[in-house]
Amino acid sequence: MSRAPKLVALAAAALLTVGISACSSSNDDNGSGGEFESITIEHALGTTVIDEKPERIATVNWANQEVPLALGVVPVGMAAANFGDDNGDGILPWVDERLQELGGEPPVLFDETDGVDFEAVANTNPDVILAAYSGLTQEDYDTLSEIAPVVAFPETAWGTPWREMIQLNSQAMGMAAEGEELIASLENEIETAVAEFPALQGKSAMFLTHVDPSDLSEVSFYTTHDTRPMFFEDLTLTTPASIAAASAETDKFSLTRSAEQVDGISDVDIIVTYGSDELIAALKADPLLSQIPAVANNAIVSLPSTPLGTAANPTPLSISFVLNDYLEMLAQAADNAQ
Repeated sequence: MSRAPKLVALAAAALLTVGISACSSSNDDNGSGGEFESITIEHALGTTVIDEKPERIATVNWANQEVPLALGVVPVGMAAANFGDDNGDGILPWVDERLQELGGEPPVLFDETDGVDFEAVANTNPDVILAAYSGLTQEDYDTLSEIAPVVAFPETAWGTPWREMIQLNSQAMGMAAEGEELIASLENEIETAVAEFPALQGKSAMFLTHVDPSDLSEVSFYTTHDTRPMFFEDLTLTTPASIAAASAETDKFSLTRSAEQVDGISDVDIIVTYGSDELIAALKADPLLSQIPAVANNAIVSLPSTPLGTAANPTPLSISFVLNDYLEMLAQAADNAQ
């Protein structure tokens, strides 16, 4: 159901105050300590100009709210969590923890079960809408832009690395310098944690996805365009040559192969996937997939559909929350790899 017709009246007031115009851009730090200068941000869906420092910040799609929260700003609205939400309140534990620390008015939760809820976003009267990590369509972007300036993904839908997610969203907030400090802090935290797991260094890893234990005639995996395999590099893991070659031939974030082609991924030391013991048992029992060295060696990290299951997809607040648990699981698989 299209919400756009109902949106026009709600967006009119926001349009008057936002006043997007083609002003000169500035890459200077627009922190709260000085006079705000107009910001221009180029992204895959257009060009966004922000003329005044945003006070009311809304976020859509996965995890964008974690940038303002990490920088001490509570958004007026954000997308409800639709994966890994263990208590059904729509807020992941690291987000809830940060909200409790910051206090203030809790954000409105946008139900994105059927896509972006444009009316709900408009009702929060935002000054800017953050979506640097997202899957927005051009239509989504155009409709949201009737409400407030929108920062979409820079190149590929759902393919924005966590560093760039922080850079773009913090820049749109007028907090570019604070965003860079956040990146540096997380990099230091990751480096310190990874140093405790030297067995991971140089091991190759791939991420299987959408594996059906009842039908293993084909399997899918994330390409290097997805943020999960990107995170492997931060953890001193490497991309198998077979996955790198397949990724170079597409811009998709996942590919599917028949089980008969498993000999093409014989260079994988560790497999990461979503699933349970049932899935691992099914892989080991399959006459074809059991030939994959990582399966034969039981070098598999099986992530549950709980908050821990989001560990593979790094976001500004989840990294600190789950990093050590994820590293321990990877290290156990690395010990089994030959």
